[in-house]
Amino acid sequence: MAQQAAPTLQLQWTGDPDADRLVSENPTALLIGFCLDQQVPIEWAFQGPLRMRERLGTIDPVEVARMDPAVVEKAFQTPPALHRFPVSMAQRVYGLCQVIADVYGGDTTRIWTEAQDAKELEHRFAALPGFGAAKARIMVGVVAKQLGVQTPGWEGVAPDWPTLADVRTVAEREQYQAQKRAFKAALRAEAAANGDTGNAPATRKRPAKTVARGRA
Repeated sequence: MAQQAAPTLQLQWTGDPDADRLVSENPTALLIGFCLDQQVPIEWAFQGPLRMRERLGTIDPVEVARMDPAVVEKAFQTPPALHRFPVSMAQRVYGLCQVIADVYGGDTTRIWTEAQDAKELEHRFAALPGFGAAKARIMVGVVAKQLGVQTPGWEGVAPDWPTLADVRTVAEREQYQAQKRAFKAALRAEAAANGDTGNAPATRKRPAKTVARGRA
């Protein structure tokens, strides 16, 4: 079983000190942010847990899981909406809280502290609503580098290209975002050069390793 260190996590992902503090200190908030981190800017996604708490009064997974899902959806839809796709993302976050409440007894940290190895941890993340294969691998890296929980074999599972596992400061976030934009632009240009009028491939080569690597 992994041994957990106790680093003082100070993420600067949102531009809002209160939102940064919440995702740094509250494991459920961190997972909700990652659940929301799709098709919206990083800042928007990780401000979501704070806005959700402001509107619902809590992000405790047990309490959220007991709510009427329509209440959660309304909180996400109320202007300004918490996501580009507020209803579907509210449903995913609600489902995430249900899993944490039902499978892990409301203790989000059990997802990683009770995993026997990195493969098991990867499977646990991949089973969460709003997470998939790629995000599950990223989360193994986040847990190891940001939270200090280095589950046996994590180096072989976590991506070897820059992800949010490697980002803490504003400068690192901006560099990471610039790199992502450049990578996507290159894919679009290549697709256009090849006569592809649709979207560029979602995945191909990994981004160049230009962001400072995270803390092992």
